[in-house]
Amino acid sequence: MINQQIKEIAQRLIGLRDALDISTAEMAAKTGISEQQYKEYETGNVDIPMNFLCSVGQIFGMDAAVLINGDETHAQTFFVTRKGDGITVERSKVYKYRDLAGGFKGAKATPFLVTVDPSNEPIHLNTHPGQEFNLVEHGRMMLSIDGKEVILNEGDSIYFDATKPHGMKALDGEKARFLAIIL
Repeated sequence: MINQQIKEIAQRLIGLRDALDISTAEMAAKTGISEQQYKEYETGNVDIPMNFLCSVGQIFGMDAAVLINGDETHAQTFFVTRKGDGITVERSKVYKYRDLAGGFKGAKATPFLVTVDPSNEPIHLNTHPGQEFNLVEHGRMMLSIDGKEVILNEGDSIYFDATKPHGMKALDGEKARFLAIIL
């Protein structure tokens, strides 16, 4: 089930494309996805991957936080995210992302605190430009990267090529929480 937040993000994507005066085909080509997939994102009826929003931000020289929450970023020296705060996006009932640098203008990396609920659903694989770092803060999870499965326990970390198909799932029937930094 798609929530209102995803629909609002879809509206901001439409607004960005309109402001740039480019077609859905051009937007899809610039972001490296099919036009059909891009059009689906604009409907607001499908999940919009966080890495896609980060890519859009990088391609068009804007902060992904603007797409996520609609607010312009202003901090240029530092930005503090207090415990329990941060721009939160619930992409699906399994993944919940909290953007930890959403107020910093021109951030070079995108740190998220990600909570993964246990699920019997198949792992959703995705790819995005750059690299990614994950540090498990709580629980255990299985990370699939390019067809290989890696079990990560609390305190474990992994750095990987994010252009390879990857996805994760919580283990032991409990939530897993990890810091993800997209570079």
